[in-house]
Amino acid sequence: MRLTTTRRGFHLLASAAVIGFGVAFAGIGQAAAQELRIGLSAEPSALDPHYHNLGPNNQMARTIFDTLIREDEAQRLLPGLAESWKPLNDTTWEFKLRKGVKFHDGSPFTAADVVFSMARPAKVPNSPSPFTLFTRAYKELKVIDDFTIQFITDGPRPLLPSDVKNVAIMSAKAAKADVAEGMTTEALGKGEGLIGTGPFKYVEWVRGNRLVLSANADYWGGKPTWEKVTYRPMSNDAARVAALLAGDVDMIENPPPADLKKLRENANVKISQAVSNRLIYIHVDTFRDETPGIPEAKDKNPLKDKRVRQALSQAINRDAITSRIMEGLGVPTADLLPYPMFGTRKDAKLDPYNPDAAKKLLADAGYPNGFSITLGTPNDRYINDAEVAQAVASQWTRIGIKTSVEATTRTVFFKNRDDFKYSVYLAGWGASTGEMSDPLRALLATPSREKGMGGTNKGRYSNPEMDKLLEEALKTVDDAKREALLQQASKLALDDYGLIPLHIEVTPWATRKGFTYKARADQYTLAQGVVKD
Repeated sequence: MRLTTTRRGFHLLASAAVIGFGVAFAGIGQAAAQELRIGLSAEPSALDPHYHNLGPNNQMARTIFDTLIREDEAQRLLPGLAESWKPLNDTTWEFKLRKGVKFHDGSPFTAADVVFSMARPAKVPNSPSPFTLFTRAYKELKVIDDFTIQFITDGPRPLLPSDVKNVAIMSAKAAKADVAEGMTTEALGKGEGLIGTGPFKYVEWVRGNRLVLSANADYWGGKPTWEKVTYRPMSNDAARVAALLAGDVDMIENPPPADLKKLRENANVKISQAVSNRLIYIHVDTFRDETPGIPEAKDKNPLKDKRVRQALSQAINRDAITSRIMEGLGVPTADLLPYPMFGTRKDAKLDPYNPDAAKKLLADAGYPNGFSITLGTPNDRYINDAEVAQAVASQWTRIGIKTSVEATTRTVFFKNRDDFKYSVYLAGWGASTGEMSDPLRALLATPSREKGMGGTNKGRYSNPEMDKLLEEALKTVDDAKREALLQQASKLALDDYGLIPLHIEVTPWATRKGFTYKARADQYTLAQGVVKD
């Protein structure tokens, strides 16, 4: 048995030999405590684990369900429902499944559940950010026996393990795989068929009030620490902090930057934080000739001109935003991921803050007097998202682009974004694979449902040369060659201002004295990761 890792900790192969140090989360296998209460900054949009590739949804999916492969707080790959995996040849990956695993309803886990779960994302209607991004890497699943399954690809797919680890494994029986439509997203939201193999089981969800889970006493990774977990959505920062200090919750995610100093000085509070994989960026509509949000755009969308996009970037003072508005919970970036994650460029340079140069670019593009624009943003999804958007709007206005901000709740924002109602919008993307192909595929590849590309590219940017480099990287097994291709692809798209990177979030959590949570790069708040001191 052996574990093979490439540099920077990106695992391609794993085996049962690593289970001893990786199989259990910090909060699994200890003496059970009564209840864990967590204050969430954002509630899931759905409990269907294949509906919306969104952080609040994904962290809940990883608590109720398991995946074939898991990852630790640094996004290193570890065995999950698959004990081992390896490539048999250039077009075949074989996974050995864990035996003796039971779903929450007591039914056994087998390869049939993997087949069902991998096929389901393509069948989920109206997905705002589809999981087909991760299921397009193979063309066929071959069941060898109940605990051996092979993924057949159309060529070398070195990232297949990192893709399939993002797909929750559901019970084919509970989700009614034998019925034409199976369990709908709406039914799953009511707990119907919401059956996984994860450490916690669904109890109830009262939207806007609480989501309650109970321990899966038969969990294959060991009995969970907590008998009961209650998540309380608290989008208001002050209310979340107050609940923690009052002892109404044991842990909160995303304590507001303005309160961190005071919280750190409180002997009854513990702060943990880590540089995340989440990029905060501005997407621009480079697709339409007439775009909403720019009254002057009549058959001539100024955002289609690279000089205008570059002016927007050079007008932004990223250092001021991260130091004053983010209060250190952000790192200015010129790339899609923090260095040295796989595919990032050490020499990526920030656009200099240069309003005069930005004004000249606008004049050269034919807009000496600028124009008006509306910047869309959520006001309850990312760290100080609306405040960051207001700062950007103010800086754009200074160069003549009169900018108003449309800040809405995340539910409204994502619907508007997905309906292409914004000319420019501020959003975030967490790279679930921890390497460069993830944001390139989701945010900058030419949108193609057939290829599973560009699912969250709502600016509809398209660069055939970048697409070609990306597709070549996705079938290149040699690490050095693949990384070089990804670096070229990201540089090409960012030099063209396919989107405008702002910063990488630094994510904090706050717990009451006596509780510990190890900060995660993926920003997930996982009940199974909380321990009682």
